[in-house]
Amino acid sequence: MAEPLGVAVIGCGTVGTGVVKILTEQSGRLEQRSGRSIQLRRVVVRDPAKARGVTLPSGILGTDVAAAVRDPSVHVVIELMGGTTTAKQVVLDALSAGKHVITANKALLADAGAEVFAAARAAERAVCFEAAVAGGVPIIRALAESLTANQVTSIQAILNGTSNFILTAMADGGRSYAEALVEAQKLGYAEADPTLDVDGSDAAHKLAVLAQIAFGVAARPHEIERQGIDHIEAMDIRFAGELGYTIKLLAEAWASPAAGRNSTVALHVAPVMVRKTDMLAQVRGAYNAIQVIGDVVGETLYQGPGAGMMPTASSVVADLIDLAVGRAQKSFAAAKLWSGADRGFSIEPSEKVRSRFYLRLLVRDQPGVLADVCRALADEHISISSVIQHEAREDHPDQLVPLVIMTHYAATGHFRAAVKMIDTHPALGGKAVSYPVDD
Repeated sequence: MAEPLGVAVIGCGTVGTGVVKILTEQSGRLEQRSGRSIQLRRVVVRDPAKARGVTLPSGILGTDVAAAVRDPSVHVVIELMGGTTTAKQVVLDALSAGKHVITANKALLADAGAEVFAAARAAERAVCFEAAVAGGVPIIRALAESLTANQVTSIQAILNGTSNFILTAMADGGRSYAEALVEAQKLGYAEADPTLDVDGSDAAHKLAVLAQIAFGVAARPHEIERQGIDHIEAMDIRFAGELGYTIKLLAEAWASPAAGRNSTVALHVAPVMVRKTDMLAQVRGAYNAIQVIGDVVGETLYQGPGAGMMPTASSVVADLIDLAVGRAQKSFAAAKLWSGADRGFSIEPSEKVRSRFYLRLLVRDQPGVLADVCRALADEHISISSVIQHEAREDHPDQLVPLVIMTHYAATGHFRAAVKMIDTHPALGGKAVSYPVDD
């Protein structure tokens, strides 16, 4: 049997605790499946006195990151501290010291993937990151290994469980956004400050990672257009349902039809109206799901818990077993991720992306308003699929009424130009609300 594989865990919060639990409680299973003993040698934390819900072997808990990284008995450093500053330095130092690295840090990969992977190649070490996207769902391995006979043509993904829980609660329970958020926080699905989840930032980081694997494009998170769910109103959830749709926060990547040299890929994160019969529409609560279409295999779907202690720890330890066996090293070398290799794709400006759109206005029920709205759309070459306008109450003739328009396919830039013009109409009571429609 090969020599034991020594492991240091840097950061023992929720996920780190789960990893330690598996390493200490399932050591026999891990040895059987990897062909060698996997031994926890160091656990580095900020506060050693903090209760962690797991019993650690004597003498391995400490606060000295540098000592753990330099320890000759440590072969793999698992970075679970989060953030992009200190964590980046820990990863670079570990690679420089000749250690393999496992990380669940999607923000680090999205922001500094090129630097981290260049350092790994220079050190002839591997970086594994299955847990960085979708928690316990093995989407990294699927894209990087199982689907390598394909050119991916599209990715549509629910990558943030907090947002999906909130939208599910709004659609199923009739709750407002504020009520659904409070419920998510009480159940532990949302942080006290949920900004990165609900404004689309978390999903954008994860989409940047998936886009690198699927298309070879190095999209920084700020280059991915994003819109969150924090301004979604209950009336739009209701109208979506009446029209046969549900609203999901989707991270999407669409390759141009002629995939190959000089092709483009459009990337965005936004609430999207999805038909209720679509597979992604059935994903409820805090679950994640990724729908991938390949030019050979066709449509595939990967679904499961996208966060949490044990689901994410499951992916971290799966990477560790791959390193113990030797698979990860070969896969890392072959993939050439964040290497700058030209795979023929560039990022398409969002204005050129074509979609159907949902447009909801609050208008005064006056003659000519609908005609003016239709004219603004027509001026931008946008045709209308359907219109729903509620009647004003007779006792409140000046009351604002909702006007809902579904368009045919149009370029995003043209649609935005039309909405900008519509927003200036004096009969509107507030800005227009619009969402892409997935058909």
